[in-house]
Amino acid sequence: MDKLIYLVPVMGILGLLYTLVKFNWVSKQDAGSDRMKEISTYIADGAMAFLKAEWKVLGYFVVVVAILLAVMANANPHSHWSIAVAFIIGAVLSALAGFIGMKAATKANVRTAQAARTSLSKALNVSFTGGAVMGVGVAGLAVFGLGGLYIVLKHFFAPDAAVNSEEMVRTIEVLTGFSLGAESIALF
Repeated sequence: MDKLIYLVPVMGILGLLYTLVKFNWVSKQDAGSDRMKEISTYIADGAMAFLKAEWKVLGYFVVVVAILLAVMANANPHSHWSIAVAFIIGAVLSALAGFIGMKAATKANVRTAQAARTSLSKALNVSFTGGAVMGVGVAGLAVFGLGGLYIVLKHFFAPDAAVNSEEMVRTIEVLTGFSLGAESIALF
């Protein structure tokens, strides 16, 4: 039964592979006329410039909060300085989810517009597939990150501990740093 936990990050990886397959499918759809492609390129470039500027500011925020979490964790007997590492991992995976979503959205937009010129059904298919890339990508990263981090933390803090033990309380406390990091980035 203990081995089942290893399936969690594997499911996250499968979700990410599905995301890759669907992203490639969206990318292969017709992007329309040269003018449509040109406008789409401007939109994609603007979106990436926005993300880079946002990440620059958020990078400082993540470092400051991680330091504060590490310092505050030393005052809490149920926590550990590694909550800061979990926070950073959550923040990085959340930023990666935003990148995947922005790439998928900018690719899907022009391809949906082109598909709508021929068929509403095809446009809906391209649109929903583009949305699925973001949705499944976020879920895949979350499941992979939380599952993988839980396995590492459990081996580090509570290798043979009971579910209601002090060691498991510390493991879960540190794991909450991942969620805090992911949510902190998602807010922006």
